[in-house]
Amino acid sequence: MNQDFLAALEAIEKDRGISKDTLFDAIEAALISAYKRNFSTSSNVKIYIDRDSGEIKVYKCLTVVDNVERPQQEISYEEARSINTAYKIGDVLEKEVTPKNFGRIAAQTAKQVVIQRIREAERELIYEEYVDRLDDIVTGVVQRFEQKNVIINLGKTEAILPPPEQIPREHLRQGDRIKAYITEVKKTTKGPQIIVSRSHPGLLKRLFELEVPEIYDGIVELKAVAREAGGRSKIAVWTRDKNIDPVGACVGPRGSRVQTVVNELKGEKVDIVEWSEDPQVYIAHALSPAKVIRVKTNESEKSAEVVVPDYQLSLAIGKEGQNARLAAKLTGWKIDITNESATREDLNEEIN
Repeated sequence: MNQDFLAALEAIEKDRGISKDTLFDAIEAALISAYKRNFSTSSNVKIYIDRDSGEIKVYKCLTVVDNVERPQQEISYEEARSINTAYKIGDVLEKEVTPKNFGRIAAQTAKQVVIQRIREAERELIYEEYVDRLDDIVTGVVQRFEQKNVIINLGKTEAILPPPEQIPREHLRQGDRIKAYITEVKKTTKGPQIIVSRSHPGLLKRLFELEVPEIYDGIVELKAVAREAGGRSKIAVWTRDKNIDPVGACVGPRGSRVQTVVNELKGEKVDIVEWSEDPQVYIAHALSPAKVIRVKTNESEKSAEVVVPDYQLSLAIGKEGQNARLAAKLTGWKIDITNESATREDLNEEIN
């Protein structure tokens, strides 16, 4: 092992953060296997690499015994004493057996070990980077499709967008640049496996944090998110600052901020409503864009009866019940919607 190789190990330690001692230990362990494989020996051997010169030496480990029965593993007491009078029965004598042509094998083995360790270190760094980014957004390029999974190139590594995490009816193409939400990072034998989502409510939350400085800075708080990916979503926002309109801040000048989010989600509609600690007010806001006449709540059952104008009933319920369903998810309340006429008829029946 020459000085150039030692210099390379120092450079790896500096650039990759892999300890030179760790590399030496790994190379020595690999060289033992290489020695046994190439020199057909099952005897116990040790290999030492001089940390300064790079010189490699192979030693056979022999146990000192009275009567030698296994010559490949034992040495007689007399012979051991002829080498060094300090040896006693049971001691292990290390006898140098370095082959003349071992340098070439050593160099090849060392190179393979170093390459492997660099790969392992890079995988570990990638894992550490992305495990710290759980519940965060990444931007990548659609690289290929494997069965129903979408493989996204993140630069240093790839992420998997599985079918349940895809937006229904979204047609991604190779080369599309998209944002996704990291839901899981796992260690595997092939390196870190990063699972991302386009349908997770967290993606909507992170997109608004990116687009709305007031949310990122904590001036406007995003209190709740309800999402049916690919169809419609609702978010509830609030602020302590009475001089700021939290809904207006999220909508942006001429709707620019919310439109950027909608474009990223390929046209998914987003309703932005103001959160309130008063359940009746909050539920009324959550049913936007429908107008609400009144809300009656039952705290024990966490249910609400909502009355809307006749012409607003279908809007309040939404297509296939979507608006009412999202409002219930957003608020955490069970919502029952009736129109004004039906309520008036029920009241008249009670009076009569």
